[in-house]
Amino acid sequence: MKDRAVAILRQALGRTDADFRDGQWDAIAGLLERRRLLVVQRTGWGKSMVYFVATRMLRDDGRGFSLIVSPLLSLMRNQLEAAARIGIRAETINSTNTEDWDAVVDRIASDEIDLLLVSPERLANDDFVQRVLSPHAARVGLLAVDEAHCISDWGHDFRPDYRRIAGIIAALPSNVPIVATTATANDRVVDDVRRQLGEHVEVVRGPLARSSIRLQTLSIPSAAGRMAWLAEHLPRLAGSGIVYTLTTRDADRLAEWLRLNGVDAEAYHAGIETGNRESLEQRLLRNDLKVLVATTALGMGFDKPDLGFVVHFQRPGSVIHYYQQVGRAGRALADAYGILLHGAEDDQIVEWFQRTAFPPQRNVRAILDAIADSPEGLLLSEIHAAANLRKGEVDKTLKFLSLESPSPIVKVERRWRATAAARRYRLDEERIESITQIRRDEQEEMRRYMEHRGCLMEFLSQCLDDPGAKACGRCARCCGAPLVPETFERERAVAATTFLRRSHQTIQPRKQWPSGVPLSNPAFRGRIAPDLLAEPGRALCLWRDAGWGEQVANDKQAERFDDALVAACVEMLASWRPEPPPAWVACVPSLARPGLVPDFASRLAAALGLPFIPCIRKIRHTEPQKDMFNSVHQIRNIDGAFEVIDPPSAPCLLVDDVVHSGWTLTLTAALLRLAGVSQVHPMVLAQRGADSE
Repeated sequence: MKDRAVAILRQALGRTDADFRDGQWDAIAGLLERRRLLVVQRTGWGKSMVYFVATRMLRDDGRGFSLIVSPLLSLMRNQLEAAARIGIRAETINSTNTEDWDAVVDRIASDEIDLLLVSPERLANDDFVQRVLSPHAARVGLLAVDEAHCISDWGHDFRPDYRRIAGIIAALPSNVPIVATTATANDRVVDDVRRQLGEHVEVVRGPLARSSIRLQTLSIPSAAGRMAWLAEHLPRLAGSGIVYTLTTRDADRLAEWLRLNGVDAEAYHAGIETGNRESLEQRLLRNDLKVLVATTALGMGFDKPDLGFVVHFQRPGSVIHYYQQVGRAGRALADAYGILLHGAEDDQIVEWFQRTAFPPQRNVRAILDAIADSPEGLLLSEIHAAANLRKGEVDKTLKFLSLESPSPIVKVERRWRATAAARRYRLDEERIESITQIRRDEQEEMRRYMEHRGCLMEFLSQCLDDPGAKACGRCARCCGAPLVPETFERERAVAATTFLRRSHQTIQPRKQWPSGVPLSNPAFRGRIAPDLLAEPGRALCLWRDAGWGEQVANDKQAERFDDALVAACVEMLASWRPEPPPAWVACVPSLARPGLVPDFASRLAAALGLPFIPCIRKIRHTEPQKDMFNSVHQIRNIDGAFEVIDPPSAPCLLVDDVVHSGWTLTLTAALLRLAGVSQVHPMVLAQRGADSE
């Protein structure tokens, strides 16, 4: 039987000398014997090959199709290509191939599929459950749960929909083999996953150290310094690789900076269309790119054996995250580099992720009260209107609540309704605090890793409870000297600072008034009329961002914007060149800080040689727009709050300090246009995002 499995492996890999790694055959044999396994093995060990080979052998013996649950379908394309080489007929049902669903379901019904790959989110889809899981559960021959640490609340990448897997297991025949795989589970997570997978789960655990990866840490507080280091040293690293960032903003900007410095780089994150992401993956696999600058969207499941380096622009939130990501490198190389950079903004970003991991009690109560007050239930749009919450917060809270047991809400067709548990439901604050404290401890562990004077690979292995942890002899600490120089040219850092300060943001005008919100002006309904629209505008920077963002935030607190910001805006306008050019300057006034923006706008107007005309007046108090979290509440907050008195008809530059939702600029621009202004060009110092303070 093992000879047959080896032959399948060699066919999959296209190598006549291929053989199983330690533990691979044992895991496959366990599945053929219908056992339940939790496989904890290092990145690059070949966990997916276990269930691919087992699938081929089980299907040859007449067993049913394999159901694979994986959190990142798009990043398993290369594994599926290997599966196809051994004759496995594999399909996926996911959000990117809706036009294929009917055909896939028909093929499942006619037993023409060997392996079905789905995301955990698909398990929450009623149509998928009714059309695929319920009618075909008895025909499942193998269940595989990839990245099984996501099952555990205590895992670094917990995903709520993974909770549904316990229900799937309960619906399967008791003799169906099950394998859950992960490279990043410490003892606490292993114990939790075992409990959720059911009785008689065996743990197959191997050493986690990666002998090919050479680790080094560098502390470079400024973003400009790290950008200079990357531009100088990435071209000297052999092969192609990945640079990880914590935010999509940094991925886009860093990729642009590297290209300007002659490095063939592209950004990769969840905001990029699926087709473009696939193309970028293929370019990296073919070494047609030097580097992908990526968020965690490029992580679990991505397999490029000859990846030469993984560099982190910022420190991840946990050792487990870091091990997962750096483990992309060096799977088929004798030498690969894992370089961890550390910056001043790391703590702030990681703490934001921790703070928003669970919905707060106020969000839960706002949504439950709104739903409970409506006997017919509420549509999603009606929940947004009732609760002053961002769309993402509503979606996250609804998903969290729907997975509680007993759940305080239920979705009936398109409406969310309250259950008997709704009024008395309370978050388990103690449990959430326990998990949050673990995240804080993990962050502290990463700080210790940066400062660790001993072997870096041994440190990672010990944090993952690897009983065989030992010194690697190859990291910068073991070698007693940097593997890659820690210095960079000062001139390049100055250029990076200039680049950051020219990272201007386009402000796209709002084109539709929020539906279902009757505004005081009857002209403000439906699509915004062309003669009321603002032109596309500009923001000098992002709030508290590298470049000007931190100074804008500090100056706002001090209640006077520095002349350097006036000069920077003059420079931005020179490169922007709005058409037709503005002939005068107006500003959005505030009752809370009446002098702040007019003072800046008047100095900017003087620097531009234009008149400043304070023709917009604020006539009632409003709450800060940053405290309004969706369009309905944002526009209600400012409706009727401004009036425009006798403006010139010539094109206008409309100045504000910070834009959050864009509704204040939209409304004041519409009022200016109604009063006869021919064009309005909005300009602000900073743009806030959803993750701003």
